[in-house]
This record gives sequence, C-alpha cells and structure tokens, in this order.
Amino acid sequence: MTNKRISFEIKDSIAYIGFGYNCEKSMTVLDEESLVELRDTVDDLHGKAKELKGAIFFTHKEKCFLAGADIKLIAGMKTESEGAHGAEQGQLIFNKIEDLKIPTVACVHGVCLGGGTELILSCNTIIASSDNATVMGLPEVKLGVIPGFGGTYRMPRRIGLPKALDLILSGKMVKAKKAKRLGLVDGVFPKERLLEQAVIHFDKRKKAEGLMESLENFASENFLSKKIIFQKARESVLKKTKGFYQAPLKILDVMEAGMMKGRSSYLSSESQAFGELCVSEQSKNLQHIFFMTEEAKKFPGGETTENVPSLKRGAVLGAGTMGGGIAWLMCNSDMAPIMKDLNEDALVLGLKQASSNFKGAMKRKKLSEDDFQRKMRSISPQLDFSGFQKTDLVIEAVVENMDIKKSVFAEAEKHVSETCLLTSNTSSLSVEEMATALEKPERFAGLHFFNPVHMMPLVEIITHSKMSNDTAKALYDWCLASKKTPVIVKDGPGFLVNRILMPYLNEAGFLLEEGVSMKDIDDACLNFGMPMGPCRLLDEIGIDVGVKVAKILHDGLGDRAKASGASDLLVDKGFLGKKTSAGFYLYDENGKVAGPNEEVTKLLPSQRKKMDETEIQMRVVLPMINEASIILEEGIVKTPAEVDLGLIFGIGFPPFRGGLLKHADSEGLERILSAIEKFSKEVDFDRYQPSGYLKDLVDQKKKFYEA
Repeated sequence: MTNKRISFEIKDSIAYIGFGYNCEKSMTVLDEESLVELRDTVDDLHGKAKELKGAIFFTHKEKCFLAGADIKLIAGMKTESEGAHGAEQGQLIFNKIEDLKIPTVACVHGVCLGGGTELILSCNTIIASSDNATVMGLPEVKLGVIPGFGGTYRMPRRIGLPKALDLILSGKMVKAKKAKRLGLVDGVFPKERLLEQAVIHFDKRKKAEGLMESLENFASENFLSKKIIFQKARESVLKKTKGFYQAPLKILDVMEAGMMKGRSSYLSSESQAFGELCVSEQSKNLQHIFFMTEEAKKFPGGETTENVPSLKRGAVLGAGTMGGGIAWLMCNSDMAPIMKDLNEDALVLGLKQASSNFKGAMKRKKLSEDDFQRKMRSISPQLDFSGFQKTDLVIEAVVENMDIKKSVFAEAEKHVSETCLLTSNTSSLSVEEMATALEKPERFAGLHFFNPVHMMPLVEIITHSKMSNDTAKALYDWCLASKKTPVIVKDGPGFLVNRILMPYLNEAGFLLEEGVSMKDIDDACLNFGMPMGPCRLLDEIGIDVGVKVAKILHDGLGDRAKASGASDLLVDKGFLGKKTSAGFYLYDENGKVAGPNEEVTKLLPSQRKKMDETEIQMRVVLPMINEASIILEEGIVKTPAEVDLGLIFGIGFPPFRGGLLKHADSEGLERILSAIEKFSKEVDFDRYQPSGYLKDLVDQKKKFYEA
C-alpha cells in the first residue's frame, strides 16, 4: 500500500502508523485524502491482525500529532445531510480502530486537537510527551459544532462525565501532565522515549481490562446523579453564554439523551447533531472568525528588508496600571523588561498590576510559585534610563498629552541604540504628529493595547508616513509571539476600534437625554450580545476619559461625532465611573456593581421614554456600521475582516454574529441603509448621514465581504 500522507510500516510484528508524513505544513490535519488513507490503513491492520503484536500511532512532526479535521472540509458543507455523512465517515474509521483485536497505543507529541483527540480516544492506551507543545482537547464548540467523530461518546467513558463535560463544553486544551491527572493519558515521557514506551504498554491490554472496567463504571453510575450533573452543566452554560450559543446546549442534549444508548445509536445522534450545527449561520460565523484569526497570523504589510529587528529586551516608559500590564506582557514573553517612571508610587502600582496578573495565572495553576518569583524579579523598576541602551523595544504609556509624549520620546531617543524601536500606547492622539519629535521617525509606531492588557487580545499597530515596513513587520511578529492579535491601522482620530466604539457610547448618551432609561439601554445591548451595555462600559473606561476622547473625535471627524451632554453632567458631579466607585452605577470595595446610581437618574430627564428593544439596538449599532464603512472608504484598514477582528477582540463584539460587518451583510445592506436614512430624518442628519461607500455597495448590490 502506497500512502502519501500517512506512513505505514511493520517492524518486529509491530505496525507503526505515522501522521505528518510528506507534509510540508507545520500542522497536520485530517483532510479528505488523509481520511481515505487512514481508513485504508486501518482496514489493512484488520487484515494483518493475526500476525501483529500491536499498532502504534505517532507523528513525524516536531510540534504536531494531529491538529484535527481540516476546517475547510467543515466550511465546505452545504446541507445537514452532507455534514452528518461526513461525521459518519470519521466515526466508521475510529470505530474500526477501537474494534481492532490487537493492542493499540497512541504516542502523542505536539498539538492533538479535535479529530486528533477523538482518534487517540479510540486507542487502548494513550501516552504523551512531556514537551510543552503537547496539548489535547476537543475545541469544536468554539466553531459552533459538536465533536463529530465519537468524542462525546468516548471522552466520558475514559475520564468520567463531569471532567468530560468540562473539556467538551469549554473547548479547553490540556497539557500532558494535566491530561494524566484527568485520566486521559496513561503515561507521560520524554518525546525521545515515546516509541519504546509504547511497546511496553502493549502488555497492559487496556482494551480488554481497563476500558471494559471504565465502561462498566460509566454504565453503573447512578442515573439520578447523572441527571444532576447535566442540570448543573446546563445552568453553567446558560450563565456563561446567556443562551446565545447553540453548540454547548446541543452537546448537552446529545450526551444526556445518549446516557443509556449503545455505541451505534449514540454515534448516529452525534453525527446528526454535527450535521445540523455545521451548516447553521452561527457556526458559519464562528468558522469565519477562525479563518480571519488564521489570516491575521500572516504579516499583511508587503515587502521588508533583511534587517527586520529582533525584539528580545523591552522597556516601558510610564508605570501605573497600564504600564504594569505592558511590563507583565513583556515579562511573560521573557523580555526581562525595564519599567521606568518619575516617582516610586507609580512603580509600586505598576509592579502590583504585574503581580496581580501573574497571581491570577497561579490561581488557575498555569504558573508555579517559583516561576512567579522568577518572572517578577526579571522586571526592573527604576527612575532613570540606565539599561535602555540594551533594549530592542520601548513602549510609552504615559499620560495622554501630546506635548508630554513628544518630550518623553525626544529624551528617550538619546538613551537607546540605533536599532531600538520606540512606540506609543496612545489611544487617541496623532501618531503622525508624535513622530515629529524623533530624529529617526522610521523606527517609531503607535502600539495601542486594550485594558486590561492580560485579558484583551487585540493590539493596534498604528502607522505614519515615515514609518518603515521593517518596523511594522518587527512589531507584528512580536505581537504574535506575545500571543496577541495585531491589526495594522493608519493614523486617524480614534484609529480603528475607538473610532467605531464612540458612536455606540455617544448614541447611548443621546438616548438617555431623550428619556430612555439606563437599564433599558444596557439590557438591550446585552440582549444583542455585547459583553457590557454602553453605560456600564463607560464606567469601566472612566467617564472623564470618555469625554476627553469624544472631544478629540469630534474635533477630528466633525458633527457626526458630536457627543451628548450626558457624560459631562456626571463628570461635573465627580461621578467618573468605577475608579471613583460611582458613575452610572455604584461599586462596592471589590469593584462589583452595587446597583444603579440614583443621583445620576436625577440629572437626566424626568420624563421617561419607553423604546422598543430592537430600536435601541438599531440606534447604537447602525452608527457603528456607518462609521466602519467610512473607515474602509478612507483606507484606515484595508479589509472588512480587519474591522471585524478589531471589534471582536477589542471590545468583545458578539462572536456568534461573525463581526460587525459580517452581521451587516447578514442583515442586508439595503435594509441597513434604509434604516440609517430613516434615522437621519427622524433623529439627527449629521449623526446618521449614510456614508458614500455604503450607498455605493447598495447600488452595486454587493456586500462588505464581496467588495
């Protein structure tokens, strides 16, 4: 048998099946050709079973066992029956592996996800390398589908129902040692010893003994206790997802209904559910985000030279909360950062922020006490520029004032090497103007992080006319290496995310002035899928900060960006949001919402206006779509995917909608334009003046993603 994707050889009566054979890509997936080869290979094993001692599944790759089924296969499915049939084909192959009369061992090294984990679950024994790159899991729920190759059937039978539900419903990945504690993996060894250990594990015959025992335990578990487990899991899912996501609920339905079913009947339900979900609009939207995220791993900026700097040592100018968050990020990337400020109080605050982030990782058991101490010691808090000559990347995070920032950069440039990159974490000021303070503006850029740094994945790389492409490439690569998602943005008021966010916040202010209640506004936005309503979000940002940014955008964009006076009223009364424990809402000593601020209610119109929830949602979302279309027209970013990626990762725009412009395409641009024109007549012409680009798309009967 001649294979192109999967190697197959027999040595000393042992069959060795290797993935990633003749594959140039770093990640091996189960595409159509690979699945056919795997099926034929397993059929061959059945035919040779009497002459074999066992079969070993392994990888030829350095960092990947099997990354799962090819997402393009799922994306290409058009009907429920097509999706169900695809799942059934994978199930048949894995059933054949499970039914082999010889012992089977999976030697997992590197990424083993989705279909890869489902494959190893069909083996008698699973051993894994102790390498950090080795991870296992069933992340299908993140694509809006159910594991379709038997994962929901075999996982609980291997590790028990509660632990299986935790893995399957969250889509989380686990490293080898955690997998061993869960019972998913039978042994953890250095990668060099995996194959020799596999032969030793033949003697354990888990198929005949251990697996049968686990099946008996699974079947004998109290029926009522399982019911309670599923009830608690359902409550947890609804609390976390607010019921917006179909896949986790469908997973629970299939697993609960299949508690007493045999393999054939259960897998039929699983494949049917897979077929239903994979062609749903929600799954297609989540698949769309997956492809956008993958595309974002490639630098979009064109040609670079051979002199792209490598960024190994970092420094932060300005400590405090944001500076401490950036220092944490650098520290987490082993950059041993310097953190400089003008006073020790700010340095203490910065160290406290970095420490808090690391302690969170310790609490989640992602970091040991020793690693925590080592990382914190690697941060150098100081009041001067000593050591800056050895840095490769400096990120400024001082107060949002142009004159101060220019002064800081002019001084910093004297203390760094010729190749060091200088960047600003500005959220609203012109990077083009800031660059004039530098003698070498080509090595300068905006590098806008979102707060809190350790939770928000987006980074805007803001360009200017004199910036070199090598600088952009170096920063892009560094963001990716730091596990952030970068978007390259041209300079302009508010850049990308804040410019689209401000109409959302502004319109909430105008709704308040019209007499719509704060509760109705925030509830409508939460029910749309936003992580926070605009009033609550303004409290988080700082109402004074919001007022300041709104003024900058109004000055830069004109009357369509004019802000309501609602926020000014709060600032005048000293209600600045969460940081003062009082804004639109009141906050307790732990920063938790304690209820609405009744004093704010007194500042707003006494005449209450009841507005339909859908109309509230349209009022806040339509200006965002309109502004996004202007951004594309101006070339602030190049593609609608960059807009959608920025808003999903920057403000948490609901992923199940696929992104702001994907949502607009789904709703229909003709309907969107008609609604904007309606509000331009009824509410405000300036704020709702439709963009020329949106009108052109409607005239051409095109969507954002077709233009």
